[in-house]
Amino acid sequence: MPKDRVIMLSDCQSFYASVEKAANPQFSKKPLIVAGDPERRSGIVLAACPIAKSYGITTAETIREALIKCPEVIIVRPHMQRYIDVSAQITEILRSFSDQVEPYSIDEQFIDVTGSRTLFGGPIEIATAIQNKVRQETGVYVRVGIGKTKVAAKIACDLWAKKNENGIFTLTPELLPSMLWPRPISDLFMVGRRMSTHFYSMGLVTIGHVAQLELAELKWGMKQKFRKNCDIDAELYWRIANGIDDSPVNQHTHEVPPKSVGHQMTLPRDYRTLSEIKTVLLELCELVCRRCRRHKVNGAVVSVGARGADFDARTGFSRQSVMSDPTNATNLVYEAAVALFKRHWDGQPVRSVGVSLSTLTDEDQYQLTMFESRPRLRELERATDRLKNKYGDAIIGRAASFTDSGLLKDRSGKIGGHYK
Repeated sequence: MPKDRVIMLSDCQSFYASVEKAANPQFSKKPLIVAGDPERRSGIVLAACPIAKSYGITTAETIREALIKCPEVIIVRPHMQRYIDVSAQITEILRSFSDQVEPYSIDEQFIDVTGSRTLFGGPIEIATAIQNKVRQETGVYVRVGIGKTKVAAKIACDLWAKKNENGIFTLTPELLPSMLWPRPISDLFMVGRRMSTHFYSMGLVTIGHVAQLELAELKWGMKQKFRKNCDIDAELYWRIANGIDDSPVNQHTHEVPPKSVGHQMTLPRDYRTLSEIKTVLLELCELVCRRCRRHKVNGAVVSVGARGADFDARTGFSRQSVMSDPTNATNLVYEAAVALFKRHWDGQPVRSVGVSLSTLTDEDQYQLTMFESRPRLRELERATDRLKNKYGDAIIGRAASFTDSGLLKDRSGKIGGHYK
C-alpha cells in the first residue's frame, strides 16, 4: 500500500433536502425540510436545508417543533427512490476520477485518487473538480475531506470541511497534534455520548489524551473501567485518534455475504390475534428467505422477536431455535417461526415483529428427503422472486397479505420505511 495515499470522503450537504431543492427550483431560496407526513403535520425531520437550519431546525426533531421555529418552512415528504438514484449518479461521477470508489452511506463515499493525480492534478484540484461536476449534474453540494487514510478523510470532512467556506479540508499526520488532539473526546469519530462520559470519568478529556497514551495503558484502563477485556475497542479508539487506518478503499466492501439475514416490521396498530400476527410472520419469512435466496444461502437457526407498543412497560420476547435442516424455503421457515412464536407469546397485543435466519451455509448443500421435492420448490420460489424483482413486491403475493392484517401493499410502495 503506497505511503503517499490520497483518500477523500465526499459528503453531500443536507442530501435529501438538496435533492428536493434541485428537483423544485422554486424552493431554492426558501427554508425546506424533508419529513414524515406533511399533510398530517406528523413525523420527524429527516433532513433540513441550510436555510432551515439557520432557524435552529435540526434533524430528528418533530415537524411540530420545526414549525414553531419557522412557521413558513416548506415540508416535503421523502422520495427515497429519487435519493437512491441521485446517490448512484454521484457514484458514477466519482468513478470518472478514480476506479476506487467505496459508498459509505447514501450521501457519503470514499474515493482513492492516489493514482489519479497525473491525470487530474493535486488533491485540492481534484476535490474542487468533484464539487463542480456533482453540483452541475445533480444540483447537490458536496464537502470533501482529504487524508492519507479513510479515517483521516472522514475526520477532516466532519470536523472541518463541513464548516469551511470552500467545503474542502486536508488533515495530514503533521496536523494531528495541533488540529485534532486539542479537541474534546466527544469529537472523535465513533465516540458517542455514552462513551464520551466513560472517557471523561477516566480522565481522558481530549482526543490527544487518548492518542498520546501508550496503547497497553489504554487497554488496561478500559479493562478496569468496564470490568472486561476491551483490547479491540481500545485499539480502535487509539488508532482513530492517531489517524491510523490500513483499510483500502474497496468498492466491494458491502458485497460481503451476511452472517445473518433478518427483517423487522413496526405494525400500524396493535395486532391482538394469532391469525393477524401469522400474516405478518408469513410476510417477514418471505422477505428474509427472498434475501437468503439472493445471497444463495440457507439458514439453520430461526429467530423470532416481538414487542408491544408501551415503552414504559415493555412486553415481548426474542427467541431462537434450530431447524431440522438448513433452508431458505419460505413455508419451512414460516412453520418454524409460527411454532416459536406460539411457544413464547404471552397473548399481549403486539406492535413490532421480527424474523431472522442465521448459521448460514451454501444453499447447494442441503439434506434430501423422501417427502418433498426441494429443487421443484426452489424453482417455484425463484420464479416468484424474478417477478417481484422485475415488477415490484406487490405483483404477486400470498392470499393472507391481501387481508386487513397484511402489509404487502403498503410496504411495496416504500423504501426503508419511507415512500419511494
